[in-house]
This record gives sequence, C-alpha cells and structure tokens, in this order.
Amino acid sequence: MTTEANSANTKVARVIREYDLEGMGANLEAAWTGEAGERTSLRDLADEFNEAVLEATLRETSLLSLNVDVPSTYEALRGESGSSSTRARRRLEREGIDVDSLTGDFVTHQAIHTYLTQERGASFPVADDDMADRKVETIEKLQGRVSAVAESAISSLANADELDRGDYDVLVDVRAVCPNCGADAPVGELIRRGNCGCTTKSKSSDNDWE
Repeated sequence: MTTEANSANTKVARVIREYDLEGMGANLEAAWTGEAGERTSLRDLADEFNEAVLEATLRETSLLSLNVDVPSTYEALRGESGSSSTRARRRLEREGIDVDSLTGDFVTHQAIHTYLTQERGASFPVADDDMADRKVETIEKLQGRVSAVAESAISSLANADELDRGDYDVLVDVRAVCPNCGADAPVGELIRRGNCGCTTKSKSSDNDWE
C-alpha cells in the first residue's frame, strides 16, 4: 500500500497532491474494497472524488461561505451544455476560477481503478463467504423499516379518522421471479441458495421453491 505522498504516477495521485486531499487515497481504497462495509462502485467513487476537487477549489476562493451547493454545481458542470451548466460556469468564472482547468482535473472511474490497483496495490476481493448473509440482512432490515413505516401510517390515519381501524397486520414480502422457469421465492431464500434450481435449457413445472 502506498500513500499520497509518494504516489505520483497517475492523474488521481497528481490531483490528490495538487488539491491537498489528505487521506483521499485511503478513503477510496476502503470504500472500493468494502473495508468499512458495503462496497462503493468506481463510478460513484469518481463522482465523490471530483466533488472533493470542486469543494477544495471553492474553499480556496471562499465560495463555500456563499452557500454554493457542491453536488448540484458538480452535476451542472458535468452536463457540459445547457442553461444550468452555463450558469454554473459563469458564476465560478466571475470568482476567478479557471473552469476548464478545474474540469480538466476531474477523473473517470477508469482513472480511479488505475490509481487503486497500480499505485495503492488494492484488489477487489475475489470471494466473500459472508456477502450473501450481509445482503440478506440488509434486505431484511429494509423490509422491517417498510413495515414499521406502514404500521405508523395506518395508526396515524386511524387516529385521524381517515381509516376505519389501526390494528391491521402489515406484511412485507420481497420475492424474486425467475425469467426462465417462472418460479418465485423470497429474495433472501434465493440469495442463500444461489439459484432457483432450474436451467436455461429446461423449464420447471413447479413454480414454488418453498
């Protein structure tokens, strides 16, 4: 693993150094490899990186104190054309920012990948025995949240006489349907099994995995 101080061969490393983005390399690596939990895609990492570049530029010119919204300004600059892009560019240029130079320092997801693999020696985990369980856990938590929100809505509406009663049972069932055989099952069960049991050459007559 390397650090920003001696990683100087790629565009990402150069931009990190020039914009003084201390700790950015380690953050990118941890997010991509899933060190802290869920992994972040290279495209999302590129967007986050570029927003950090924009934020550093705004901070240097004191524009952050003027409540310039970094995400929306970045999206406008990415648009390259249109009224929102023109307005964003003109506002930055009025503050003395070289917009062409700024956007020229934005990086692609390929550049992020090159930096992580070639300069930091990072690699995408080949296997993760716990991944399926973690994904199922995430889905089940979301199901529980949806159920809680629905129950709260029913209770509130009942208290406001907008619903006849507030003691309905709420069921949240997320299922997956196989496009080949038509079988369906709870998503959690599908993930843990790894397949629905059919093949692309034959169709099962049983449409229930349970």
